[in-house]
Amino acid sequence: MPKLALKVDVNTYRGTRVGVPRLVEVMQRHQVQASFFFTMGKDRTGRAIRHIFRSGCLSKASRLSIWKHYGLKTMLYGTLLPAPDIGRKCADTMRAVRDAGFEVGIHGYDQNRWKDYVSSRDMAWTKREMQRAVDRFIEIFGIASKSYAAAGWQLNRHALRLMQHFGFNYTSDTRGTQPFTPTWNAEIVACTQLPTTLPTLDELINRNGITEDNVVQHLLQLTKNPPPNGHVFTLQAELEGGKWLPVFEQLLEGWKEQGYDIVSLRLYVQGLPASLPRHEIVMRAVEGSVGTQAVQA
Repeated sequence: MPKLALKVDVNTYRGTRVGVPRLVEVMQRHQVQASFFFTMGKDRTGRAIRHIFRSGCLSKASRLSIWKHYGLKTMLYGTLLPAPDIGRKCADTMRAVRDAGFEVGIHGYDQNRWKDYVSSRDMAWTKREMQRAVDRFIEIFGIASKSYAAAGWQLNRHALRLMQHFGFNYTSDTRGTQPFTPTWNAEIVACTQLPTTLPTLDELINRNGITEDNVVQHLLQLTKNPPPNGHVFTLQAELEGGKWLPVFEQLLEGWKEQGYDIVSLRLYVQGLPASLPRHEIVMRAVEGSVGTQAVQA
């Protein structure tokens, strides 16, 4: 049976408090698994507003009516409103996800700061950001995380080296076609990389004739013929756990009809070959997104 792994990126206080429980309820009802990657520190989403006039940002925000998904308060956190500490305020919600049988991992500490600066920062800055997330995870769950999914698919070579240092069994920080052993400028990183293999809903909806009404059919066409190692699909607690929850539920039903075993990344990686191909990671534009992301070359 082909596998399709669900990776849930949890970026905000609202996404953790509201979107995550809604997704857990739907997944339990459909008897599927997933991996939830939490932002462990403060929600400073409001600071992203300063990027709105970058090339492509305003267009994407308008295309998706992003403020309707995130809510006014979220769009002001870290500027006109104090930034809520997600790890402090939502620890019970995070533990409830684990207690419900789902895999939990790290998405970062301050996901907006990571996305803004990691590409140009040194080892000391990168280690400090990752260490804060690692320490907060241990504080909440009592054990170290075994998985990591970098915010916004943003990386530098120091982050990749630190994936080994922190002892992660795997990470999911890239876009690509199949699981691989990553290299960066030919330097091998001994930590399995599980790339997101499918486009995300926010990259598809309201582009090229794709709408909320037909996006499910579009994605199901992409998954009609399973590749040897299946697929990884990334969703956001703020979107699929919000207004797009009915769309996500239709996807689950469609993938089950196609014969997929819908699993967590932890279960997905257990079924992979012992030896994986090596691929370079490059920063490259991804259709439907803004800027560049870490991509399997």
